[in-house]
Amino acid sequence: MKSIALASGVFLLAVTGCESFSDATTTVREKFAAREAPRSRTYASDQRTTYDAVRTAATQMDYRFVRGGPAQGEFEAVSRVGSGEQTGSARQLSLKVKLEKALEGGTAVNVRITEIIEADSSNRAGLATETPLRDTPQYEVFFRRVGEVLAAPKP
Repeated sequence: MKSIALASGVFLLAVTGCESFSDATTTVREKFAAREAPRSRTYASDQRTTYDAVRTAATQMDYRFVRGGPAQGEFEAVSRVGSGEQTGSARQLSLKVKLEKALEGGTAVNVRITEIIEADSSNRAGLATETPLRDTPQYEVFFRRVGEVLAAPKP
Protein backbone atom coordinates (compact mmCIF):
# COMPACT_ATOMS: atom_id res chain seq x y z
CA MET A 1 0.00 0.00 0.00
CA LYS A 2 2.84 2.38 0.90
CA SER A 3 4.56 1.67 -2.42
CA ILE A 4 1.40 2.57 -4.37
CA ALA A 5 1.07 5.85 -2.45
CA LEU A 6 4.76 6.59 -2.97
CA ALA A 7 4.56 5.79 -6.69
CA SER A 8 1.50 8.02 -7.18
CA GLY A 9 3.20 10.83 -5.25
CA VAL A 10 6.29 10.59 -7.45
CA PHE A 11 4.09 10.47 -10.56
CA LEU A 12 2.15 13.60 -9.51
CA LEU A 13 5.40 15.40 -8.71
CA ALA A 14 6.86 14.44 -12.09
CA VAL A 15 3.75 15.55 -14.00
CA THR A 16 3.60 18.88 -12.15
CA GLY A 17 7.32 19.44 -12.67
CA CYS A 18 7.02 18.73 -16.40
CA GLU A 19 4.27 21.30 -16.78
CA SER A 20 6.32 24.04 -15.16
CA PHE A 21 9.35 23.02 -17.24
CA SER A 22 7.19 23.17 -20.36
CA ASP A 23 5.98 26.66 -19.40
CA ALA A 24 9.58 27.81 -18.85
CA THR A 25 10.61 26.38 -22.23
CA THR A 26 7.77 28.22 -23.94
CA THR A 27 8.79 31.47 -22.29
CA VAL A 28 12.40 31.05 -23.43
CA ARG A 29 11.22 30.24 -26.98
CA GLU A 30 9.00 33.33 -27.01
CA LYS A 31 11.90 35.53 -25.87
CA PHE A 32 14.19 34.18 -28.59
CA ALA A 33 11.46 34.46 -31.23
CA ALA A 34 10.83 38.10 -30.29
CA ARG A 35 14.55 38.77 -30.36
CA GLU A 36 14.90 37.35 -33.87
CA ALA A 37 11.69 38.85 -35.26
CA PRO A 38 12.26 40.83 -38.44
CA ARG A 39 11.51 44.54 -38.72
CA SER A 40 8.78 45.38 -41.20
CA ARG A 41 7.73 48.29 -43.35
CA THR A 42 5.11 48.49 -46.10
CA TYR A 43 5.64 50.42 -49.33
CA ALA A 44 2.93 51.40 -51.83
CA SER A 45 4.63 49.82 -54.83
CA ASP A 46 4.55 46.44 -56.52
CA GLN A 47 6.91 43.66 -55.48
CA ARG A 48 9.28 43.96 -58.47
CA THR A 49 9.77 47.72 -58.03
CA THR A 50 10.25 47.31 -54.28
CA TYR A 51 12.78 44.52 -54.83
CA ASP A 52 14.80 46.77 -57.13
CA ALA A 53 14.70 49.52 -54.49
CA VAL A 54 15.81 47.03 -51.79
CA ARG A 55 18.75 45.94 -53.94
CA THR A 56 19.76 49.55 -54.68
CA ALA A 57 19.50 50.55 -51.00
CA ALA A 58 21.61 47.56 -49.93
CA THR A 59 24.25 48.44 -52.52
CA GLN A 60 24.30 52.04 -51.27
CA MET A 61 24.90 50.70 -47.75
CA ASP A 62 27.87 48.69 -49.07
CA TYR A 63 26.23 45.25 -48.90
CA ARG A 64 27.18 42.62 -51.47
CA PHE A 65 24.41 40.55 -53.10
CA VAL A 66 24.44 36.85 -52.14
CA ARG A 67 21.17 35.37 -53.41
CA GLY A 68 17.51 35.98 -54.08
CA GLY A 69 15.30 37.52 -56.68
CA PRO A 70 11.99 39.29 -57.22
CA ALA A 71 10.20 36.07 -58.16
CA GLN A 72 11.25 34.43 -54.88
CA GLY A 73 10.51 37.59 -52.91
CA GLU A 74 13.86 37.26 -51.16
CA PHE A 75 17.09 39.23 -51.05
CA GLU A 76 20.20 38.29 -49.08
CA ALA A 77 23.42 40.26 -48.85
CA VAL A 78 26.49 40.58 -46.64
CA SER A 79 28.72 43.48 -45.69
CA ARG A 80 32.46 43.52 -46.10
CA VAL A 81 34.49 41.54 -43.60
CA GLY A 82 36.02 43.90 -41.09
CA SER A 83 38.24 43.48 -38.09
CA GLY A 84 36.48 42.68 -34.86
CA GLU A 85 36.98 44.18 -31.44
CA GLN A 86 39.74 41.74 -30.55
CA THR A 87 42.98 41.17 -32.44
CA GLY A 88 42.59 38.38 -34.98
CA SER A 89 38.79 38.47 -34.93
CA ALA A 90 36.52 39.27 -37.87
CA ARG A 91 33.07 40.88 -38.10
CA GLN A 92 30.46 40.95 -40.86
CA LEU A 93 26.78 41.85 -41.15
CA SER A 94 24.18 39.74 -42.94
CA LEU A 95 21.03 41.31 -44.40
CA LYS A 96 18.02 39.07 -45.12
CA VAL A 97 14.93 40.59 -46.70
CA LYS A 98 11.58 38.95 -47.51
CA LEU A 99 9.08 40.74 -49.72
CA GLU A 100 5.41 39.82 -49.84
CA LYS A 101 2.12 41.37 -50.85
CA ALA A 102 0.66 43.41 -48.03
CA LEU A 103 -2.99 42.96 -47.08
CA GLU A 104 -3.68 46.68 -47.46
CA GLY A 105 -1.93 46.77 -50.85
CA GLY A 106 1.66 47.42 -51.78
CA THR A 107 4.59 45.34 -50.62
CA ALA A 108 5.60 44.39 -47.09
CA VAL A 109 9.37 44.35 -46.57
CA ASN A 110 10.60 42.21 -43.66
CA VAL A 111 14.26 42.72 -42.73
CA ARG A 112 16.55 40.78 -40.41
CA ILE A 113 20.13 41.93 -39.82
CA THR A 114 22.55 39.62 -38.04
CA GLU A 115 26.10 40.15 -36.91
CA ILE A 116 28.58 37.39 -37.73
CA ILE A 117 31.64 37.31 -35.49
CA GLU A 118 34.59 34.98 -35.87
CA ALA A 119 36.54 35.19 -32.64
CA ASP A 120 39.89 33.90 -33.89
CA SER A 121 39.95 33.92 -37.68
CA SER A 122 43.68 33.15 -37.88
CA ASN A 123 43.56 29.87 -35.92
CA ARG A 124 39.93 28.76 -36.13
CA ALA A 125 38.69 29.83 -39.55
CA GLY A 126 35.06 29.03 -40.26
CA LEU A 127 33.89 28.97 -36.64
CA ALA A 128 31.65 32.00 -36.29
CA THR A 129 28.63 33.01 -34.25
CA GLU A 130 25.57 34.83 -35.58
CA THR A 131 23.62 37.23 -33.40
CA PRO A 132 20.48 39.08 -34.49
CA LEU A 133 20.90 42.85 -34.20
CA ARG A 134 17.98 44.40 -32.37
CA ASP A 135 18.84 47.95 -31.41
CA THR A 136 20.75 49.25 -34.38
CA PRO A 137 20.09 52.25 -36.61
CA GLN A 138 20.84 50.02 -39.62
CA TYR A 139 17.13 49.13 -39.91
CA GLU A 140 15.95 52.74 -40.09
CA VAL A 141 18.76 53.71 -42.48
CA PHE A 142 17.82 50.79 -44.74
CA PHE A 143 14.08 51.57 -44.72
CA ARG A 144 14.75 55.27 -45.33
CA ARG A 145 16.97 54.47 -48.31
CA VAL A 146 14.41 52.11 -49.80
CA GLY A 147 11.81 54.88 -49.48
CA GLU A 148 14.18 57.40 -51.11
CA VAL A 149 14.88 55.07 -54.03
CA LEU A 150 11.14 54.49 -54.53
CA ALA A 151 10.41 58.23 -54.38
CA ALA A 152 13.20 59.18 -56.79
CA PRO A 153 12.00 60.16 -60.28
CA LYS A 154 12.52 57.48 -62.91
CA PRO A 155 14.92 58.41 -65.77
